[in-house]
Amino acid sequence: METETRGRVRVERGAKRVRAVFAGKVVADTTRPLLVWEVPYFPAYYFPREDVDSASLEPTGATRRSPSRGEGVLSTLKAGGKTAEDAATEYPDSPIAALRDHVRFEWDVMDAWFEEDEEVYTHPRDPHTRVDILPSSRNVRVEVGGVVVADSGNPRLLFETGLPTRYYLPKTDVRLDLLVRSDKVTHCPYKGSAEYWSVNTGGEVVADLAWSYRTPLPESERVAGLIAFTDELVDVYVDGALQERPKTKFA
Repeated sequence: METETRGRVRVERGAKRVRAVFAGKVVADTTRPLLVWEVPYFPAYYFPREDVDSASLEPTGATRRSPSRGEGVLSTLKAGGKTAEDAATEYPDSPIAALRDHVRFEWDVMDAWFEEDEEVYTHPRDPHTRVDILPSSRNVRVEVGGVVVADSGNPRLLFETGLPTRYYLPKTDVRLDLLVRSDKVTHCPYKGSAEYWSVNTGGEVVADLAWSYRTPLPESERVAGLIAFTDELVDVYVDGALQERPKTKFA
């Protein structure tokens, strides 16, 4: 896989067919996408200009400069009577040669994104990220402010590249009477949509501390219906040993 790096930005040639849909219309369709790590956590997709519906793009004359990618030329996206201002960016004179003659779309502006024929959510899947979910007989106990909110000898351990181990526990091993359903929902391109609960121990309420994937994506079916906690904010004991709280961008 070809790689080009400048500063913190890394560019690789992707192998999947990628499509972007706006106002019910496919405005970009390529088998030659670029994966561009503009931030360390996940990539963005860039489309070759010839694989983009040029009639949907209307240059605005505005620009947006990136220290690593250069001067970005902005276009408004128009299709099916729908308009999204400054939704497309091109870097025609980028110091990163691979980005020239490519178009980047704002992810949340699009109606849908597809990798091959499967819809993908939140951001492109990182080809260097792997998710392993393994059954375990280790005892996992979760405490919030000294109160035991979960205690299980049948956890599922989720190992995701670059992230701390997450402990998914059967609901029968969780103090459901301490959980208060939240309106929060998050999306993961590897696991799907997560629903959340706050934890009320009587002394305090900690918002959005627990989550579950009711109907996860196929590669993460092993955690369906199980509950995990934000280990950055709780005390987790594994086989009686208190674990160090991880430090991540999630808390």
